[in-house]
Amino acid sequence: MMFPPKDTELTPLLASVKTIAVVGANDRPGRPVDRIGRYLIGAGFTVYPVHPKRTGVWGLTTYQDLGSLPGPVDMVNLFRASEHCAAHAREVLAMPVLPRCFWMQQGVFSPEARALLEPKGVMVIEDLCLMVEHRRLLEQILDPRFSG
Repeated sequence: MMFPPKDTELTPLLASVKTIAVVGANDRPGRPVDRIGRYLIGAGFTVYPVHPKRTGVWGLTTYQDLGSLPGPVDMVNLFRASEHCAAHAREVLAMPVLPRCFWMQQGVFSPEARALLEPKGVMVIEDLCLMVEHRRLLEQILDPRFSG
């Protein structure tokens, strides 16, 4: 996939995603992950917070790692520093059902994660904010105030 991904690739992906594992989940006010996690929940996604130590993030069951999730997810959204992403990519490869997308938030890059996941058919997004892209590409589609 080219970087940045084209809207023609992102729009159908975002329109089809229903379940998102948020790695690095943290509900401390003022943190980007808190704002974006709450946005995703409010936008109707089923969100699975993933954090090795925190529990009950956003009032939801929080999982210690991707291997602990109760079932498949469509997307893994990472709020971790770039140097941790390859390890999470390896965690994804161990999942019984691979997600369609491995999304690294704004400022996060991992050529190693890309090299591990893309050959397995997982779309890899780097350095983009999921909330910003979802709002930009789908808000008009999803919000009835914008329909004719």
